[in-house]
Amino acid sequence: MITLHHLENSRSHRILWLLEELGCEYRIKHYKRDSKTNLAPPELKKVHPLGKSPVITEGKQTLAESAIIVEYLARTHGDTQWAPPVDDARYWNFNYWMHYAEGSMMPPLLLKLVFSKLRQPPVPFFIRPISSKIADQVDAAFTIPQIETHFSYVDEYLGEHPWFAGDDISAADIQMSFPLEAALAGGTIKRADYPNIAVYVHKFQSRPAYVRALEAGGDYAYGPQPED
Repeated sequence: MITLHHLENSRSHRILWLLEELGCEYRIKHYKRDSKTNLAPPELKKVHPLGKSPVITEGKQTLAESAIIVEYLARTHGDTQWAPPVDDARYWNFNYWMHYAEGSMMPPLLLKLVFSKLRQPPVPFFIRPISSKIADQVDAAFTIPQIETHFSYVDEYLGEHPWFAGDDISAADIQMSFPLEAALAGGTIKRADYPNIAVYVHKFQSRPAYVRALEAGGDYAYGPQPED
């Protein structure tokens, strides 16, 4: 039996979605974020030393990090549609997007989130003008240009490909889902500016397995938005 240690409003949702796509037998252990820090609760450190989600356990196996969890599930509980073998023509493209999601696309989004905190409490109001100016300069010089570069690249790719690793959905799409839907839901990017991303996100969020994952996982801020 697979156990998913599931943190609300986190990357854990894409693991839950994959479990539903693969028809796995699983159970969920739910965790709530700390109301003050918005971080994962300390109970998660009892599962894995980093105390982060997602984490899965199956038998004696405990796995953290989204990419390895996604690939583990796809290769042990799915077929070659979900994770192509090394001698498959799709393999290197599949592997590229599996790494790209967290290695290239997420860092500027995380930087933008971190520096946005400099514009609001608990930063003291008399320091906030200075910290806000620093955040503005970082956004203008690095964060926003990087976000535009990466999302334009992905939008162009999705204009020519139905899914990231081929003609069918694969584990690479599960892995790529979080930065795309999080950026849209949070207003970091606009649908009108990246229409192919918008269509793609709507497509995967409409899948029955994704809808079942929402029902099983509970609140998820990055799911389908009202305008969808």
